[in-house]
Amino acid sequence: MIRDALFIVHQDLRYLLHRRETLLWTFVMPIVFFYFIGTVTGGFGGRSGEPDPIAVIVPANAGFLADELIGRLKQRNFRVVQTPGFFREIQIPENFTASVLARKPVKVEFVRQGEGSNTDYDQTRVARAVYTVLADVTAISSKGIPLSKDAFDQLARQTRTISVQVSSAGKRKDPPIGFAQAVPGTLVMFTLMVLLNAGGVTLSVERRQGILRRLASSPMSRAAVVLGKWGARVSLAFIQILFAMASGTILFKVSWGPHLGAIILVMAAYAGMAALFGMLLGNFAKSEGQVIGFGVITSNLMAALGGCWWPIEITPAWTQKLALVFPTGWAMDALHKLMSFGDSPAAVIPHILAFLVTALIAGYVLSRTFRFQ
Repeated sequence: MIRDALFIVHQDLRYLLHRRETLLWTFVMPIVFFYFIGTVTGGFGGRSGEPDPIAVIVPANAGFLADELIGRLKQRNFRVVQTPGFFREIQIPENFTASVLARKPVKVEFVRQGEGSNTDYDQTRVARAVYTVLADVTAISSKGIPLSKDAFDQLARQTRTISVQVSSAGKRKDPPIGFAQAVPGTLVMFTLMVLLNAGGVTLSVERRQGILRRLASSPMSRAAVVLGKWGARVSLAFIQILFAMASGTILFKVSWGPHLGAIILVMAAYAGMAALFGMLLGNFAKSEGQVIGFGVITSNLMAALGGCWWPIEITPAWTQKLALVFPTGWAMDALHKLMSFGDSPAAVIPHILAFLVTALIAGYVLSRTFRFQ
């Protein structure tokens, strides 16, 4: 049986890799999505742990208070750039320092494209930077000291009367953004999409063309045929996964963390389950059109709800729970634990077991219902 199954694996895998659609959606489109989604999400959040870029438009006559404000922005984890029209931009008014010294009201304008929690967070950080400058201006003026850069430097060197001690109440979880989210998310989505569509369509075509009937009349057992068909699709998924991981590392500098073996094991279990889903779809669908329609809609819906398009950790609690209903959510939760949250491989054992149990159930159903015609 094993020899027959390996023969089918070799023949089917060669056939799958010669299909232009398979090559496009296995090797080309994932790279496009890596770049597109990673660039969009990275631009609006920055890389995890790195300062967020912000443009500061400084007139030539702004004075030393503009430098003080820029310094406070850097303390708030901003990286100041000189790019007018950037999606984060602060506009410092003309004669900024002179107006403050003359006790005239001034307006520092903050422009930020987009809405949501990230925008609110940026507004809070910018406001803190402005208000700390204002507080120091008040503190220096209250002592009758003329405002100057030296006065700000002397104030900064003084020991603060009130200090705050900060300690961790637990391990902080920073949701992955940019390519750290886009690459594994796209990998999970496209693995499911290819296995549902390419895996299901080829099975439907072989049934329509009578290839499966000829296999049924051969000395090969039903188990060998099912195992061989499944093995070919899993092999295709392995090629796709390894290619995507290598591309993410080389082209987009994604770090897979210290537990690379556990990540590969998670993706292998996920691919094995997804391959069976694709075969079940091809087994029960009446036409290739049904396979493609159902496969595309299902894979995209599960990708969106499972956290492949954005980090599920930034969404409401109920959507985070909903994500764990779908296999894509299990995969993304496991990858985030290993890549971004510093968990050990033991933390993803439940995810792997869930994939294996689901695959066993799907495999049992497929073996009992597999149609040769």
